[in-house]
Amino acid sequence: MTIMRPLLGAAAATALATGAALADPGLIIDLGGKFDRSFNESAYNGAQRWAEETGGDYMETELSSEAQREQNMRRMADRGADPIVTMGFANASTLEQIASDYPDTTFVIIDAVVEQPNVQSIMFDEHTGSYLVGIMAAMASETGTVSFVGGMDVPLIRRFACGYAEGAKSVNPDIEVIANMTGTTPAAWNDPVKGGELTRSQISQGSDVVYAAAGGTGVGVLQAAADEEILAIGVDSNQNYMHPGTMLTSMVKRVDNAVYDTFVAGTEGTIEPGLQTKGLADEGVGVAIDEHNEDLVTKEMMAAVEEAREGIIAGDIEVHDYYEDDSCPALSF
Repeated sequence: MTIMRPLLGAAAATALATGAALADPGLIIDLGGKFDRSFNESAYNGAQRWAEETGGDYMETELSSEAQREQNMRRMADRGADPIVTMGFANASTLEQIASDYPDTTFVIIDAVVEQPNVQSIMFDEHTGSYLVGIMAAMASETGTVSFVGGMDVPLIRRFACGYAEGAKSVNPDIEVIANMTGTTPAAWNDPVKGGELTRSQISQGSDVVYAAAGGTGVGVLQAAADEEILAIGVDSNQNYMHPGTMLTSMVKRVDNAVYDTFVAGTEGTIEPGLQTKGLADEGVGVAIDEHNEDLVTKEMMAAVEEAREGIIAGDIEVHDYYEDDSCPALSF
């Protein structure tokens, strides 16, 4: 994709003035499509914001099958994109293999850690943001049962679910938390029909608040919640606008800012290899409050969320991290 704008950003203009050649950054969108209204779309929005603000161009490709991972990554590197941002943990093994073949190209992977000298890894504290929306779910629930629908059953999504359950139980130790995953293959990210079916099953078991962390599948979860008139919680992007009146909140994960900042750093030549982790303190994760859900969120809810947020940042509240030991004390899968 080529995007033309009349003005260049300051770093780009300086490089051109001195005769330096600038490479266009690249973005590899993961399975589920760039308009999944969640993880991928957030990344796309960050790239678009960079292009609009700087007048720069970037290369973009979307994966439509597992078999394309290596081909697309190599093709973008061969075209000279730099830096190349690749979305999703499923790209980690591919990047691990090919990064050394392109030592002069900087790669950035979001949601995984790849230890190579030309790779920056960006991770988010999804469990702490999920803890906050778990507090809101428990405070909003009238039945004493809340639920979670995940996409592909992988440690990352269990991390969301565990934080959510722990947050809910911090409010009501006796609350029931139902958790279901959509599947065990990448198709689980883009199955809104099954997402809706799982949600209706959870409602039949008493759930009156559902949290979706399922990519494009989450669209079906949020729709079913709206149809059945229960509350829903979105993920990654602010999804409150999708169903005003039934969206309690969204656990925002600022993937858009990660992509935007990476593209800016790429033009400035300031990307450092290694791990970056974004959490509550730097607003890498958080809860979304806007005109679409403000009537659903009480002052008591926000006070509890802010108290927990401050406690987590200060270290007074420790949210269990599924990544640490592959366990979830607050939830059984």
